[in-house]
Amino acid sequence: MKLRLPILGLILISILTCAQDKNPINTKNDHEIIVPDLDIPWAFTFLPDGSMLINEKEGRLIHFKNHKKTEISGLPEIYVRGQGGLMDILLHPNYEDNGWIYFSYASSKGEGNGGNTTIARAKLKNNTLINFEVLYKAEPNSRRGQHFGSRLVFDTDGYLFFTIGDRGDRDTNPQDLTRDCGKVYRLNADGTIPEDNPFIDTPKTKKAIYSYGHRNPQGMALHPKTGDIWTHEHGPKGGDEINIIAAGKNYGWPVISYGVNYSGTKFTDITEKKGMEQPLHYWTPSIAPSGMAFINSNKYGNWNGNLLVGSLKFQYLDMCTIKDNKVIKEERLLNELGRVRCIEQGPSGYIYVGIENLGIVKLIKK
Repeated sequence: MKLRLPILGLILISILTCAQDKNPINTKNDHEIIVPDLDIPWAFTFLPDGSMLINEKEGRLIHFKNHKKTEISGLPEIYVRGQGGLMDILLHPNYEDNGWIYFSYASSKGEGNGGNTTIARAKLKNNTLINFEVLYKAEPNSRRGQHFGSRLVFDTDGYLFFTIGDRGDRDTNPQDLTRDCGKVYRLNADGTIPEDNPFIDTPKTKKAIYSYGHRNPQGMALHPKTGDIWTHEHGPKGGDEINIIAAGKNYGWPVISYGVNYSGTKFTDITEKKGMEQPLHYWTPSIAPSGMAFINSNKYGNWNGNLLVGSLKFQYLDMCTIKDNKVIKEERLLNELGRVRCIEQGPSGYIYVGIENLGIVKLIKK
């Protein structure tokens, strides 16, 4: 009897490990640290001169140029709580002409106690942000620390898309079009609402909403060939999803899901329902996805066209091979290097990855 208990324990550990490590490790990759010593690099972007602007979640904007970090002043007060803080950063597609830089961050301004996701833009002059203006502020504020979203993407028509998570209010926000949170939004670049937004003529709705029924989308990318907006979002325990976003569609949260409560109990008995979109792909168990980018260069040979998704939970870069809008293969890159927070393809075609408590690294294919 004394011999059997350890054996059973080893079997259980083996089963759990297999369940968590089902994606094979690709060893034909390496990395080079480009920007060292960052805590939570939530996002970064490249300026035309090849230097970087980096958002640290704690509320610091860093300019990295010639191996030197310079802190940029002029940010508003950042509400740092739980998953909220200074989040995404994105240049306008015509940045060299207009100089606009777009931000998402948590702010305590507005209705209610706590904070909520805010979208703003500014220009950079002499290491200071100027002409700072808020384009959208989710309301009401909440003291909950989870599910702020929030990624930013411009589509091929120049519309600004952004995500806001359900803020932990699962049963109220995502399915209610009169409320912010649990949505993907679309604005014009100046913050006005496009006249053809899907709910523009629906009474009492938030007119900036583009799709709804989302939990916490922390990845969004423009498909380089189709121009479609792809997102991924955190499920609870299981049920992380990849979706292709379409105008006015309902993505089901929390009515349908492939996940369960963190305690293991169910919050829904169904995984599909008429009028609700099925995910292109889902993960069980959850990998806790953050960051998203397509490989769209010849720097990586036959990896070109693959989708990259960061895993916070298991600390690797998930490379997804896509065929006919289906994930047919997954491989671990940068395995156990750290919690992958953000991914960008640089101007030279190389992939750069922001990793918590490490920095920004360049992906190298052996």
